[in-house]
Amino acid sequence: MLAARPYRERFRRALGVRRGQRLVVLNSTWNPESLFGDGGGEDVLPLLLPKLTAELAADEHRTAAVLHPNIWHGHGPGQIRSWLDRAQRGGLTLVDPLEGWQQALLAADAVLGDFGSVSYYAAALGIPVLLGTAALTGLAADSPVADFVRKAPRLDPHAPLRPQLDTLLAAHQPMRGPAEFTTSAPGEAAARLRRVFYDVMGMPEPPAPALLDPLPLPSYDPPVRTAPLRVLTSVVGATEVSVTRYADPRHEPQDPGEAHTAVHEDTLDPGHLATADVIFRHGSPDDPRLGPPEYWTAEVLERHPGCALAAYVTTAGRCVVRTRDGALLHLDAEAQGADPAVYASALHAWLALGKDPADLAGGLTVRTGRTAHRVSVTRGRAPAR
Repeated sequence: MLAARPYRERFRRALGVRRGQRLVVLNSTWNPESLFGDGGGEDVLPLLLPKLTAELAADEHRTAAVLHPNIWHGHGPGQIRSWLDRAQRGGLTLVDPLEGWQQALLAADAVLGDFGSVSYYAAALGIPVLLGTAALTGLAADSPVADFVRKAPRLDPHAPLRPQLDTLLAAHQPMRGPAEFTTSAPGEAAARLRRVFYDVMGMPEPPAPALLDPLPLPSYDPPVRTAPLRVLTSVVGATEVSVTRYADPRHEPQDPGEAHTAVHEDTLDPGHLATADVIFRHGSPDDPRLGPPEYWTAEVLERHPGCALAAYVTTAGRCVVRTRDGALLHLDAEAQGADPAVYASALHAWLALGKDPADLAGGLTVRTGRTAHRVSVTRGRAPAR
């Protein structure tokens, strides 16, 4: 992990972390008192999971879960995915427990964990850690891990999550203990361990240097939010719109602004499409199953008369939208900006004020949190059949 630190931004991009976003990694070991267990008496996970998607703004946060392999083995992948289904539809990614956890840890801005080794490694790397459960019963009282558990900040599962994360990041000071006790010889483990192994076998070491395979670059795995999104918008300038989206919130968000609902076409409950103001999907513009984006957007508006705008996201920075009055528009921005579905919601809010798309010839500024994204808006036309 230390050797792979220079590739942190690549690991973040592989997980679909965009400019201005925090990556929050949920981690659990396999003990019954772990975060995925009963938390030592208080079942924290059922309280925490809804907060990850309903309280953390979707375009300011990216969430992923690293679960111990024994959790997957003990319960089975189907059961794990069933338990976490709602969170996954809200944007949570389940990281491969054998191949991807180290890269996710290096990419993280914060870890919500427990007394397991992965949380300890996070602290050793200097990553802020908030403990959802801190059981000490299975730890030797004088062990480095027990010392870490006693000193690490604690999560209050009954309090709002966002302020706790903000405080964690603002007040973070790397803990000396975990880094000091993980290794006294950083970068030398391969050479030192090989020397010991060959000595135990009574054999001479090979002359070649002892090297470890580098951490591979994970496959691109951006979030796909199919849960309904509650969108709060404020038109703050002539061509600037602030957008905050929450995935499947349990309660109406208290953020200021006008509210609308944006729904992925593949949402679990098709009934949500009947009440959606914006319907969107992600896909290749050449997908023969859906037809060109220009046709798909027209089909969606015809099928769902209550929808005001349909958006087909074709790349990491582009989408094609069609408004209820038939205007076809292309929205383009940098690939590492926001999810283009955000731009569609911003455009919907701007047009809802009775404005003319022609006034956006100079572009639209979309703000998510503290990050501004410049989006070009151009007229499109349907291809010949």
